[in-house]
Amino acid sequence: MTNRVPWRADAYLDLARRACFICELLAGNPDYPHHTAYRDADAVVFASRFPSVLGHFLVAPAAHREHAVGDFTVDEYLTLQRVVHRVGSALADLLPVERLYVLSLGSQQANRHVHWHVAPLPPGVPYEEQQTAVFDPARGHLEISDDDLADLARRLGEHLTA
Repeated sequence: MTNRVPWRADAYLDLARRACFICELLAGNPDYPHHTAYRDADAVVFASRFPSVLGHFLVAPAAHREHAVGDFTVDEYLTLQRVVHRVGSALADLLPVERLYVLSLGSQQANRHVHWHVAPLPPGVPYEEQQTAVFDPARGHLEISDDDLADLARRLGEHLTA
């Protein structure tokens, strides 16, 4: 059984506003640790530090872009969406999934680097806890051991590069 941890909005906002967490992750800044599952010239895939569900990963362009559509040519956008599709398919092979949620969150005030959340909803979650309720900060986030998160990122990466 995985526990939920209360959401600490103040600490999260400090982290999110201090720097671009994706650019810092890509630069290897130890203040922004994430478990990277996959990286190529166009995209990076990494585990959420504040997962809503087991298998919650983010897909982001390797280059700093801020707008989910406007900062990309059609070909660039489709390249990233192919990665999102591959991640979702791989997660469905690795975990039990009732529904796969894919959404882009962020703001010009924090988390400016565009990214897509890929979150596999496990079977059996009551309807009232599905859809946007999955991402409700009042629910907190999952507490997953660093070793378990690293292992899942490794397995996802192996699946994506197979």
